[in-house]
Amino acid sequence: MKRREFIKLSATASALGLLPYEVGAAMKLANTSLSCDISNRKLVLIELKGGNDGLNTLIPYDNFGYYSGTLRPDIHIPVTNYNNMAVDILKAGTNQDLIFNPALLEGSINSGFKGLYQEGMLRILQSVGYPSANKSHFASIDLWATGNDGNSWDNGKDSGWMGRFMEEAYADLFPSTFPVGIQLGSSNTWLGFHAEHEHGMALNIEGQNSENFYTVLNGLAGQAPQNIPSNSHYGTELQYIVDTDASSNTYAESIQNSFNAPGATNLAAYPDTDLADQLKTVARLIRGGIQTKVYMVTIGGFDTHNNQNQGAGDINGKHTELLTELSSAVDAFVADINSDSIGDDIIGLTFSEFGRKAIQNGNYGTDHGEIAPMFVFGKPVEGGISGVNVDLTEASSNNNWQLKTVQHDYRQVFATLMQDFLGASDAVVDNAFFDQTNQQSFVDNKLPEIVKPTHQVDASCYTLNLEDVTEESFWAAYPNPVYDNLHINPLDEAVTLVGYRVVDTIGRTVKKGKLNFEHGHATIDMSSLESGVYIVQMSDGDRTTTKKVLKATV
Repeated sequence: MKRREFIKLSATASALGLLPYEVGAAMKLANTSLSCDISNRKLVLIELKGGNDGLNTLIPYDNFGYYSGTLRPDIHIPVTNYNNMAVDILKAGTNQDLIFNPALLEGSINSGFKGLYQEGMLRILQSVGYPSANKSHFASIDLWATGNDGNSWDNGKDSGWMGRFMEEAYADLFPSTFPVGIQLGSSNTWLGFHAEHEHGMALNIEGQNSENFYTVLNGLAGQAPQNIPSNSHYGTELQYIVDTDASSNTYAESIQNSFNAPGATNLAAYPDTDLADQLKTVARLIRGGIQTKVYMVTIGGFDTHNNQNQGAGDINGKHTELLTELSSAVDAFVADINSDSIGDDIIGLTFSEFGRKAIQNGNYGTDHGEIAPMFVFGKPVEGGISGVNVDLTEASSNNNWQLKTVQHDYRQVFATLMQDFLGASDAVVDNAFFDQTNQQSFVDNKLPEIVKPTHQVDASCYTLNLEDVTEESFWAAYPNPVYDNLHINPLDEAVTLVGYRVVDTIGRTVKKGKLNFEHGHATIDMSSLESGVYIVQMSDGDRTTTKKVLKATV
């Protein structure tokens, strides 16, 4: 698929969806295991737009003299209180001392990133990048968006990894009444949301004001054209526009309703910043009941070629202001979502297209680099540090003062979250990310320490392809379609007790329980369920099999 031109209605948000006529993929269903219910899980991505300076975000104190004296005499971060700034005071003396930029201690509730780390809700990922770095803003963010490693476009194609993931893992949500992905804070729809068949559309969400985008969309056009010609380029393009308009209005209404739902409120005080408003809106939409799976928010300004700091020993400047806004906004967001149970279903993370050079330039700033840290946060996150401090001696005049060693491929991070937190199958992960350069699957190269064991998805919960529903099983079900009672007969006389789960096409468990076979027969009451396709999964402890069942109405 070539990248399409999208209708742009505003500069503040975008949403992902499928056109009704484009739904040709096989139905997929996530989270059907008897032991899991993860249909409410969500990711919140925070883009640090412009290329965040990782070396002034997390300072390798074990080599502070070289950092402050040789590489950055004018813009280094002074250490006024080591114990307060230290990532982990217990690491003192291990030659791996690491300190937070003081701006990352900003936050009125949890004491910012430092507080989240101390509470075990923040994981630091050292030296994140990709094998063949590109230091162009546009090229690098496209590489991140498509799942590329900079070596071969076969790795990323012209669609985005997030779009490919959602298309496969949540295909049954298309078409739907809500967007599977929502982007805020940027005038450009992120390429990462574009999939093989899906398309994005712009929606206007300005801070906490959902009325704006809804009003704009609701009156966008008159009656849609009728009798659209088929089997022609003109007809295809016209249908695309018509369906885009219809989907946009549908999505706008669902967002409006969620934003204004009785339970849609914020349970923590937020600072008065743009990023805080974006995260505040995300929390309110989630609490309002919208089933959107992935949110992306943006804070710009990280292209700090000048005035990164104001001078030697002075921490004030552009970068400090940006990290302060980031830390205080995330601090409030985590406090908000942890005020009730929704925090158990949300993981957030930061990312940036690249890092900065190790050496300062002549304008109290830094130029384009390669690697930078990522932060993953939330109640389901296993707090701690992945990786070791950057090797500052690696940066020399011979390599243009670049820190180059990639400790963590960004695709490892996202692939891990896809599977361990969202329950994507191996095939779904491979469709989103596959290392064509080395012919390796990221399923075999995950970072299991990111998600707490208590929140990791069991393999039995991974995305289920309805085309692959087990035909051979130890039980028979009839009638199919079913109107009221689904009759269950074991095909193995030794089976007397099984657990069952009925799951709808959004991944929600709608019925569950145990069946005690008396005289080789049991029933599941389906009469209260709405008409549609369901998955019935049964397990006797050793075996688990599934069947697709159609619920019909008389």
